[in-house]
Amino acid sequence: MIKPRKAAIVGIGHVGSHVASALVTQGLVSELVLIDTDRAKAEAHGADLADTICWMPHSARVWAGDYSDCADAELMIISASGPIFKEDRLEELAGSLDTMDEIAPHILECGFQGLIMVITNPVDVVASYLRRKLGFGPDRVFGSGTTLDSGRLRRNIAQALGVSPMSVEAWVLGEHGDSQMIPWSRVTVGGQPLELAPGGKELDRQEIWEKTMKAGWNIVLGKGSTEFGIGAAAAQIVRAIFFDEKRILPVSVLLDGVCGQQGIHASVPVCLGAGGPERICMPIMAQEEEQAFIHSCERLREFEPALINR
Repeated sequence: MIKPRKAAIVGIGHVGSHVASALVTQGLVSELVLIDTDRAKAEAHGADLADTICWMPHSARVWAGDYSDCADAELMIISASGPIFKEDRLEELAGSLDTMDEIAPHILECGFQGLIMVITNPVDVVASYLRRKLGFGPDRVFGSGTTLDSGRLRRNIAQALGVSPMSVEAWVLGEHGDSQMIPWSRVTVGGQPLELAPGGKELDRQEIWEKTMKAGWNIVLGKGSTEFGIGAAAAQIVRAIFFDEKRILPVSVLLDGVCGQQGIHASVPVCLGAGGPERICMPIMAQEEEQAFIHSCERLREFEPALINR
């Protein structure tokens, strides 16, 4: 019997509903459970998505359920949160941790044995907190991290150079937030180092970093929430896991010695496959880049006492 690609999404707001749409539209799941405290909304989203199935590349069963439907799911995506979205993602922490306190007992009670991807902001801190609260190993709970930020970075570099974002290879690492950093020495355009690409030497790196870091907030100011970008980014992570692609993407995992950092979640390049985050593939960085990554980790570490004391 072929094993189904079953996922559950907890929190069907702007983010969760667009993640669900991306998973169905791209044919990445065969079963998708939608869970929300507002059951009527989850049922409406489920029905709306079910109406699209006959035009999708693959059939899928989509329904509003509860945690008991998740016991045999391979992946659970957490997008539920408290009040959002403030300019500093870390300001959302208290409400998000309260939400994790509500969710965690249900996850444990239902006997869920799969992987958990956290999207709820501040994603690095929330992923760390939920992993500890559940008592799960570091390979089972991770955050979407800077996958979305890296897509924004590629778009910004591509626009500045007049090329396709698909020709740019670049990562944002560290915090999914204000202290995020870019290892510029690892950026390539069409397979060439950035400085050898036409216009690469003249690229305003500080401007690109600021545009990338502020992109989410600017979208929120314009329309009230981010939706499409995170939906597409999450779908790429799910694809890598469900199809065992061994694809390297920057997701937020527990660090164990990377650049001397331990005990916190931060985004690093990770090989993603059927086992979830299978191994860290940290690039060799310039000294100033490594220091920027360490600084970002130190910023995240400031919130450790708040997690421990809850």
